[in-house]
Amino acid sequence: MTSSDLYPVSRLAAVQEATAKSGLDALLLTPGPDLRYVSGYDAKPLERLTCLVVPAAGEPFMMVPRLELPAAEASPASRLGLEFVAWDETDDPYAIAAARLGQAAKVGLADRMWAMSSLRFRDALPGAEQVLAGSVLRDLRMRKSPAEVAALCEAGEAIDAVHRQVPEFLRAGRSERDVARDITEAILASGHATVDFVIVASGPNGASPHHDVSDRVIQEGEPVVVDIGGQLHSGYCSDSTRTYSVGEPPAEFSAYYEVLRRAQEAACAAVRPGVSCESVDAAAREVIAEAGYGDYFIHRTGHGIGIETHEEPYIVAGNGEPLEPGFAFSVEPGIYLPGRHGARIEDIVVCTDNGGERLNNTPRDLVIV
Repeated sequence: MTSSDLYPVSRLAAVQEATAKSGLDALLLTPGPDLRYVSGYDAKPLERLTCLVVPAAGEPFMMVPRLELPAAEASPASRLGLEFVAWDETDDPYAIAAARLGQAAKVGLADRMWAMSSLRFRDALPGAEQVLAGSVLRDLRMRKSPAEVAALCEAGEAIDAVHRQVPEFLRAGRSERDVARDITEAILASGHATVDFVIVASGPNGASPHHDVSDRVIQEGEPVVVDIGGQLHSGYCSDSTRTYSVGEPPAEFSAYYEVLRRAQEAACAAVRPGVSCESVDAAAREVIAEAGYGDYFIHRTGHGIGIETHEEPYIVAGNGEPLEPGFAFSVEPGIYLPGRHGARIEDIVVCTDNGGERLNNTPRDLVIV
């Protein structure tokens, strides 16, 4: 894969066409996932404005602080034929962008745009309605290209390599923080550019799905939930959860872990084109509820993944969106018993023409170390 595969020149034209069809006059994309998706430029989020302006009609251009111009020109955005409009310290880049754009009744702002920039654009474009650019970009971003799927496969393989090392780090007498430190180093060594999160949740902390880490010392016979992920240099993300036990776990835990394993298997098996997101959620939830643990599965079954760890589509009740080939998302049911322990199993799955393909392939049975 190259940057031209992941961030093709044709994407800008597709975004401009989608902008026109949506009824917006322009998209205003500041540093963050939206800008990187459209242009390939992983710009620094600074108080100085960088903004890709994509009008519904006319030539797109990118506002760039003059001191950031070399970085912009060295990025994949240089292949797009864009005009880079460099601005100086005494300029008002918002006024410059507004003047070049002209009259605008409705604009889409990058979903992660800072409030500071949003308010400055409101002043520079008085009367223009502001909506989220995600309303235009969501359909494009959800449908991963073969190159994007390959990048997610690479991310899955990299985080799998880390999970294979986790048993080396887990043992009674070590703190969650000590284990997390080793995992962090392993994530970077696996080829990730950044470590986005490391959850090491032992014993009762496992009942908190987003526990993070603490100084708690792991005890013999305790389950440990390990949820880890980061971003590769490609810009695409990994995310995988496995649950381990340091020594033999309680019988109660072993019983519901088997329920969880079957629920995760059922949800993965439900993935195919035309099936709704909420149906995949229901496939996992039904197995857990029938076993009497429905009240202890307290979050959605999954989230989309790409250049963000959490993006659309969301695998949750109420989301009737039908799956399509190229949709990529997590399948991660969990069971959490407050004050005792918890468990989660998470794989990234891509919807294909024939069903679902898991991108994580480490064992899903309980690993006892």
